[in-house]
Amino acid sequence: MPAHPRIAHGGKSVYGARLGILMLEARFPRIPGDMGNAETWPFPVLYRVVTGASPQRVVREKAAGLLDAFVAAARELVAIGADGITTNCGFLSLYQRELAAAVGFPVATSSLMQAPFIESVLPPGKSCGILTVDAASLTAEHLAAAGVRRDIAVVGTEGGREFTRALLGNEETLDVAAAEADILEAGDALRAKEPALGAILLECTNMAPYAAALSDRLGLPVFDIYGFMTWFHAGLRPRDFGHPGSAARQWRER
Repeated sequence: MPAHPRIAHGGKSVYGARLGILMLEARFPRIPGDMGNAETWPFPVLYRVVTGASPQRVVREKAAGLLDAFVAAARELVAIGADGITTNCGFLSLYQRELAAAVGFPVATSSLMQAPFIESVLPPGKSCGILTVDAASLTAEHLAAAGVRRDIAVVGTEGGREFTRALLGNEETLDVAAAEADILEAGDALRAKEPALGAILLECTNMAPYAAALSDRLGLPVFDIYGFMTWFHAGLRPRDFGHPGSAARQWRER
């Protein structure tokens, strides 16, 4: 039997990092579990910081005037080697359609996009609720852009003493225990607001480090950007289980 050719195909600058992450221009601490901490991921990722995209501007000012900058950064990630794009702020659901159209690759701008699927797997009579960094700023427009029903229960951490203050204030220090307490208290408030609560979705990507504590507190499933992106990445690079014939496959990076 003739040997199969071992031909490598190029076209990228970087290989093996399929997920590209668009980052806000921020200086607050990114602890393990935060998507801006590269040690969070079980696979390599690519980052681009979008100049001018401060937490205040993206969350409370609807990222006004930043679309071109996000599109340019997303195209840079694709040119380098990314096969899929995400962002590190759920409020960027507003740019979902535009970014996907601009880059021509899979784009998942927001953790909020999980809400319809989460509700589809819950028992009848149960619903999903959302925790966000600023409930007053999470508008019907943000929800609609992510395919979320507009009457979904939403609670924010802006009434706390640490989490929202540090993130939206773009502070260089974070009391992690106090931030966790803010999120747990917001979770309690969400349960009180929605008696049929069957699962919690974390809009804010910076809440992922506290998801386990929140699930333990409420005894409910908690979905976040980390789980969403591990699923997303699994489609960008399906696992090769080594069945017969796979060893003869030409090595190719798409």
